[in-house]
Amino acid sequence: MNGDRAPRTPNPLPPATTRRGLLTGAAATGLTWATASTAHADDPPENGAGTGAGTDVPHRARTRTLRGTLPAGSPDYVYLPVDVPSGVAEFAVSYTYGRPPVPPGVQGNALDIGLFDERGTALGGRGFRGWSGGARTSFLVRADAATPGYLPGPVRPGTWHIALAPYTVAPEGLPYEVTVTLRFGESAPAPVPVHPPERAKGRGRAWYRGDCHLHSTHSDGRRTPAEVAAAARAAGLDFINSSEHNTTSAHAAWEGLWGDDLLILTGEEITTRNGHVLAVGTDPGVFIDWRYRARDQRFGRYARRVRGAGGLVVPAHPHATCIGCSWKFGFAEADAVEVWNGPWTPDDEVALAEWDNALAASVRDTGGGPGRWLPAMGNSDAHREPDRVGHPQTVVLADALSRRAILAGIRAGRSYIAESAGLALSFGATDGRGRHAGIGERLRAAADAPVAVRLEVSGAAAGCTVRLVTDQGVLLTSPLPGSGAGVVEWRTTPAHAAYVRAEVRHAPTVPGLPGAFAALTNPVFLDAGTGTES
Repeated sequence: MNGDRAPRTPNPLPPATTRRGLLTGAAATGLTWATASTAHADDPPENGAGTGAGTDVPHRARTRTLRGTLPAGSPDYVYLPVDVPSGVAEFAVSYTYGRPPVPPGVQGNALDIGLFDERGTALGGRGFRGWSGGARTSFLVRADAATPGYLPGPVRPGTWHIALAPYTVAPEGLPYEVTVTLRFGESAPAPVPVHPPERAKGRGRAWYRGDCHLHSTHSDGRRTPAEVAAAARAAGLDFINSSEHNTTSAHAAWEGLWGDDLLILTGEEITTRNGHVLAVGTDPGVFIDWRYRARDQRFGRYARRVRGAGGLVVPAHPHATCIGCSWKFGFAEADAVEVWNGPWTPDDEVALAEWDNALAASVRDTGGGPGRWLPAMGNSDAHREPDRVGHPQTVVLADALSRRAILAGIRAGRSYIAESAGLALSFGATDGRGRHAGIGERLRAAADAPVAVRLEVSGAAAGCTVRLVTDQGVLLTSPLPGSGAGVVEWRTTPAHAAYVRAEVRHAPTVPGLPGAFAALTNPVFLDAGTGTES
């Protein structure tokens, strides 16, 4: 989640502002530079919603500060307009906000920030120039460079907007202070972005290990892209997905970090107020907007934009307990779902149960064959040490180590989830005629036809147990040998089990509850045909 918020120095409270005054007076709170040469730090307030103050360095820089208060119940996004004249080479912003103490159980203040240029703030993000959420207290953009999270490019004249996003607001309001500095001069040439290639050498058709939910210094992570890539290699990964909160700035940050051994996909963690969703493997540079809630009925439009950019829509940590983190948009637009996020926790157990219930519903044949099902994924959501990149990881059967092949394998459910590269699985079902189906595949046989299910495990920790789960529930539990390697076999029929999936769990630590996961698979479906086995 986007939750790294450094302590901020409280500001003095300006005159109170009503919610209606905040909404109707937004334009009046903006910074206009036409009178910059006569502005001084002790200028009177420009309006009732905030106060303006500033100093100038003639022909070099102009600085203004805007102060105001966002009341409890403020809109999700408030835009402060800034008039930018010609000749500006750099747009710099710093901000602070008050964090008064609040009683236990009451949310305090947290304020996110971003930037839109003269092209505007309309949904879709045409004017988007960057987002740092609550991870930074300052940023800048210019033609040749930008703070991580922000996009380099020319500072063109017109009305820019600083986006304030009150994540939570204390009952007495959220006082803020935003300082804007425009630096004048010649603009350097804009860099040509270099994006990762869509293919790495790979091993042909093989199982490839990846982590599609990672954060760097381009959002609220503490690792640089180079450190993320190094950690991915150390974890034995073959591919990763760049998934920063609400920004694409990291898409061009991987130059020199990919290689024959590591495929780097570009994407985004779309961080809304009603849940987070991964855009996995989108075209480089494609931005997906996040400024809507479930009630706005806009998510379908942006899910289609993800797929139109070649990516997958994967709701992340759907039952996470942080504010705004649990998934409220439903799964009709999803291509897969993240059921395991970082170290195994109770909310992952809830996500797994919800996913398994959906699997059982998907096997109902309403006349048109089995229904659509969502594959499961696992990712680390690693932000900083000691978060482990690749814990867990999604292991995908793909024809090549390429963007297209990896995404096709994930979409088809030809994958399992493991806690590390040291753990490997082989899982499938075979009928009496020798027909075989692996993970994510379907085996069609007579309803009463015997089917042999086989799981082979290597690299598990001592004390792990295998569970085979069907649409009825857990039908087989078998401990693994102390070596962590073993084979479990089970016989069933399509009439008895509409699907079978495998779990490998550590020993329980809480009486009455299952242990944490070491691995789990997507299902093998057993489709019951007509007639009987002869």
